[in-house]
Amino acid sequence: MNFNTLCVIGLGYIGLPTASTFAARGLRVLGVDINPRIIETLRRGDVHIHEPGLREEFQSALQTGRLTFDLQPGEADAFIIAVPTPFHEGELGEANGVQFKKADMRAVTSAAKSIVPYLRKGNLVVLESTSPPRTTVDLVRPILERSGLMAGRDFHLAYSPERVLPGQIMRELIENARVIGGITPESAEAGRALYAAFVQGQIIQTDATTAEMVKLMENTTRDVNIALANEFSRLAARFGVDVWEAISIASLHPRVKILSPGPGVGGHCISVDPWFFVESAPDITSLIYHARGVNDEQPRFVVELVRAALGSLKGRKIAALGLAYKPDVDDLRESPAAKVVYLLQNEGARVKTFEPFKPDGLPNMDCVPTLEAALQGAEAVILLVNHTRLRALTPETLRLLTPAKILVDAVNGWAGKDWQSAGFTFHRLGVGK
Repeated sequence: MNFNTLCVIGLGYIGLPTASTFAARGLRVLGVDINPRIIETLRRGDVHIHEPGLREEFQSALQTGRLTFDLQPGEADAFIIAVPTPFHEGELGEANGVQFKKADMRAVTSAAKSIVPYLRKGNLVVLESTSPPRTTVDLVRPILERSGLMAGRDFHLAYSPERVLPGQIMRELIENARVIGGITPESAEAGRALYAAFVQGQIIQTDATTAEMVKLMENTTRDVNIALANEFSRLAARFGVDVWEAISIASLHPRVKILSPGPGVGGHCISVDPWFFVESAPDITSLIYHARGVNDEQPRFVVELVRAALGSLKGRKIAALGLAYKPDVDDLRESPAAKVVYLLQNEGARVKTFEPFKPDGLPNMDCVPTLEAALQGAEAVILLVNHTRLRALTPETLRLLTPAKILVDAVNGWAGKDWQSAGFTFHRLGVGK
């Protein structure tokens, strides 16, 4: 089964690397996005996403002439839907007394509808967007069949979740195992044939709903385990223990591997995907539901740590270092660091933020373009993201940049003894007095 032309709908953190990788390996690829600014940026040879290796792969593909961009799809042998599936803002579901966040599937619905005029016999459509179970068969399939063609008979339909780590996307797209879930075995085989163009890892074929569940299970497992680590940090603070020391000792056990606590869980995957399970089956997901609650509340515990260090927060000048949801990326989606900043502002603190990978930061914040500007005049400094650049700061450097003597480390990025020896008052998440 040969695929020569491909249409990728959605040119974000997954769609653009995917389109570039396919084009660099011989397919003619049309990249589609509804945002005109993104299309304009890409057409002039620039990228709108920071991801190591992406710019080089993108420009290599662009030079071949096989990668083009438009605001709407066109005819192709295969279509990939890689659009966002965020929460419905301000809209909660409820069942059996349990409130939960609901998936916003409007982008998936719109993308599927946009394919219908171009769908032909023998085509393959792959949904990559992380989705609640049965989205492929219950939402996407009926929309595509408005074309008059039958999924599984006239065209192939599959689900293949992205399973890559921001900061490592270009490598992991190629090397990681790939799951292809078809609505029929033939659809799964068609998906395998498409991704074999560049995937070097194992390609596993299954059904569409299993593939959807696999993706959600992977991220939910991490979310639940991070919630456990965050609860350990709260317990350690209460009992006068250093949670980081306790975790390192406990993890010496051959069957124990405790994750690291922090200010919460963010990003478009781990903080979002577990809710898709809760929404789909609220009566049998109490562990997942409560783990989400623990992680969503963790920013408040960081704020309480800052309050313990400063006393009243009203009017206090604070430098917040890092806004991304994880180290060394520019992705601010669902970032717990941002939630900490907003909570501090709500308490009346005067917070300046510095995010080295995205200096313009987020709305309704005092985001400054340099570390020096953030630190100037601060009374306290909070390390919210363990960026390599921020972790490398030394007491000597900081002393030259700020009068602040109070430090709060929410990510275990700095060696406390070094800072205390240099005259700073040091507070670390998960360390009791």
